[in-house]
Amino acid sequence: MHPGGRVVVGVDGSPASLAAAEWAADEAVLRRAEQLQFVMVTRDPLADDEAWETVGPVADRFAARRSGVLAASEVVHGDPTDVLVQFSDGAELVAVGSRGRGALAATLLGSVSAKVAAHARCPVVVARENRGSGPVVVGVDNSPHSRAALQYAFDAAARYGCELVAVQAWQDLEFAPVVPPLDHELAAMRDEALRGLSEQLAGCTESYPDVPVHRIAQRGHPVSELAAAAEGARLLVVGHRGRGGFTGLLLGSVAVGVLHHAQCPVAVVRDARG
Repeated sequence: MHPGGRVVVGVDGSPASLAAAEWAADEAVLRRAEQLQFVMVTRDPLADDEAWETVGPVADRFAARRSGVLAASEVVHGDPTDVLVQFSDGAELVAVGSRGRGALAATLLGSVSAKVAAHARCPVVVARENRGSGPVVVGVDNSPHSRAALQYAFDAAARYGCELVAVQAWQDLEFAPVVPPLDHELAAMRDEALRGLSEQLAGCTESYPDVPVHRIAQRGHPVSELAAAAEGARLLVVGHRGRGGFTGLLLGSVAVGVLHHAQCPVAVVRDARG
């Protein structure tokens, strides 16, 4: 992570967007970001005064106590998703709340938050009002997006000075539901998953020797396993798409599943190649 980057946060005055603003402000300090942009989007040009009355105090509240970061307030006319995606170009990350009101009306998961996570050109963090103090948790599946998520997760754990929990969820799909696998077959699957997990982690563990790592290879659905592993976590990281244990990881599948069910902030990370 290079100093001098830009962190963007969508603001609408709701409790969820205030949580996102606080999270983004703290993150900007940890990243030594050059600029923290508080963006208020309105479809009504006549509502500019109200918009500025919302975004200005939020920027003052969360930037004033964080020296070294230049805060900027923006009021932009347009569609919230389109505007935040535009602001994501060249940014280190975009933070949004899990739900909203007012100018970001219908910022419910599946609407603006999920759309921004799907289309932004940088990592997107969907913040929660609950902020845990536990580890960074990352879902792993050996896809390019998963590898990008793994790199992001190690960076985050190093910044926070906490443990990283790497989770590979696997399902024995080749077995018919009426013929459950035998114990030795399950053990073999688990061992294979753990070997694959260790191989994926190898490069990062060498690059981040001070980050303690806990490995979990768990039989089950990726959404439920990741949500369970992320209880009390300070961040859950998933790839934008995946394969294998995360078959079809498009937003609307595992990523949207954890956005709905995880209780901690969730980072959705896109592979730089697309």
